[in-house]
Amino acid sequence: MTDKKEIDEKAIRPTQQELDAIIKKHEDYISGRKGGVCAHLVNHNLVGLSFSNRNLSDADFTGAYLSEADFSGTKLDRAIFYCADLRQANLYGASLLHADLRGASLRGANMVGANMVGIDLREGSLSNADGHGDLKEAHQNLTVVDKGGANLSGANLNGAKMSGAVAVGSNFSDAMMKGAKIKKASLKDANFSSANLENADLSECDLENVVLRGAVLTGTSINLSEVSKENLEGALTEERAGFSIDTLGIPLEQLLQMHKIWVDSSGKNGKQFDVSGYDLRSSPSFTGACLTLMRGKGAILYELDFSKTHLQGGDLREADLRHANFSGSDLRGTTFAKAQIRGANFEGALLQPLSLSTGYLMSTDMSGTSLRHSNFSKANLQHVKFCNADLSDADLRGANIQDADFKGAELSGVQLDKEQKELLKELLKKN
Repeated sequence: MTDKKEIDEKAIRPTQQELDAIIKKHEDYISGRKGGVCAHLVNHNLVGLSFSNRNLSDADFTGAYLSEADFSGTKLDRAIFYCADLRQANLYGASLLHADLRGASLRGANMVGANMVGIDLREGSLSNADGHGDLKEAHQNLTVVDKGGANLSGANLNGAKMSGAVAVGSNFSDAMMKGAKIKKASLKDANFSSANLENADLSECDLENVVLRGAVLTGTSINLSEVSKENLEGALTEERAGFSIDTLGIPLEQLLQMHKIWVDSSGKNGKQFDVSGYDLRSSPSFTGACLTLMRGKGAILYELDFSKTHLQGGDLREADLRHANFSGSDLRGTTFAKAQIRGANFEGALLQPLSLSTGYLMSTDMSGTSLRHSNFSKANLQHVKFCNADLSDADLRGANIQDADFKGAELSGVQLDKEQKELLKELLKKN
C-alpha cells in the first residue's frame, strides 16, 4: 500500500461513489452519448479504488496514485498512465492495447493475462510537469526497484516497447512478446520462461540471472552466450528440436490424405499419421482435418492450428502444444499426459470420454500436463483426467466439469462460474 506520506496533499481524492459517476460519464463519452466527459484523473489519489470491468479507454491517469486499485477486466486501450503509481494494482485480464505506461511504477502489480499489444513501458519523467514540481515531489521516493517486479505472466505484449527498469525482476512467464523491444537494458532476475520472444529485440541487454527456460527465441536479437545452460533448458531456437517433416519424403497434405484412408478403412489401407518426435513448427493449418488416432508423442506442435479437427483417441503425450488452437475440435479419448499445453485454446472443444464399439469408455487424459493460461471456456470436460496438472489462471468458465478428476491439480487463479466453484468443491472432496 502506498504510504500516505508519499501522496501529494493536493491530490484530489474522490470517493468510490464519486469515481463511479466519473466513469459513467467517461463511458457515455466513449459511446458518444450526450453529456459524456473524458475522464481526466491526472495526479488524483485513487489508491485502492475499483475500476473493475468498466470501459476507461483513452482516460488520462498521468501521475495518478493507483496502488492497490482494481482494474481487473477493465478496458484501458490507449489510456495514459504516464509516471503513474500502479504498485500492487490488479490489472488481471485487463485490455491495455497501445496504452502509455512510460515511467509507471509496477512493483507487485498483477497483470496476468492482460492484453498489452503495442504498449509503451519505457522510461518517463514528470519533473517538468508544472512550475511547482508537485508531481516530481510526489514520486521522488520511487526507485528503479519500484518500476519492475510486476507479474505479467500470460500477458500479450506483442510489439511492446519497454525499459529495463520495468523488466528487472518481473515475471514474463508464458507471455506473448513477439517483436517486443527491450534494447540496452538490464533484465536482471527477469523470468521469461515459456515466453514467446519471436523476433524480439533484446540486444545489448544485461542478462544476469535471466530465465529463458522453454522460451521461443526464433529470430530473437539476444546474446545467448551470457545465459547459463540451466536457464536455457528447453528453449526453442531456429534449430530443429526434433525430426523435420521433410525427412518423411511425402508432402504433409498427402500424409493427411493417407491417414484419412487409413481411418476410413479401419487400418486396412493408407497409413497412420505418426509424427512422434517431429518438429512441425510453421506447418500449415490442420483446421478441419481428420486426425483420429494420430500419434504425436513428444512432437513439437507449438502454436499450430487444430481448430475443428477430428482427433479422437490420439496420442499427444509429452508433446509441445503451447498456444495451439483446438477450438471446436473433437478430442474425445485423446491422451495429452505430461504435455506442455500452456496458453492453448480449447474453447468449445469436446473432451468427454470416447465410446468404443466394445462398450468401453476411453477418457481424455491430461494428467501431469502444464495448462497454465489455457482457455477451456464452453468445452465439455466430463470425466477428463486433470490429475497433477497445472491449471493456474486457466479459463474454465461455461465448461462442463462434471466428474472431471482434479486430484493433485494446481488450481490457483483458475476462472470459474459461481456454479462451477461449488461443483469443484464437491469434486475435490471425492478425490
